[in-house]
Amino acid sequence: MNLRRDVFQAIADPTRRAILLLVATQSMTAGAIASNFDTARPTVSKHLQILTECELLEQKQDGREIYYHLNPKKMKKVAEFIEPFRKMWDDRFNRLESVMKKYKTK
Repeated sequence: MNLRRDVFQAIADPTRRAILLLVATQSMTAGAIASNFDTARPTVSKHLQILTECELLEQKQDGREIYYHLNPKKMKKVAEFIEPFRKMWDDRFNRLESVMKKYKTK
């Protein structure tokens, strides 16, 4: 059965977010990634599969090892989607801060 994975469901999981942070600076094997977690290796493999299906991670084979690395193009699409919301909340917090400063001076 071929499931279509949603990128936002994938990054909703804290373990998958931690994996993305791990491979953000360097490619790592599944074993190296799994060694950073107190969970079974098959569980980490499932997380890697989901992140790969969502195209957040890419795989590169080097001999017998498979290295996982971040897909910057997909991460950029996620960031572009989130950006308008970030701006909206920044504006709201700035307005709130302005109101709070007015009340503080009174």
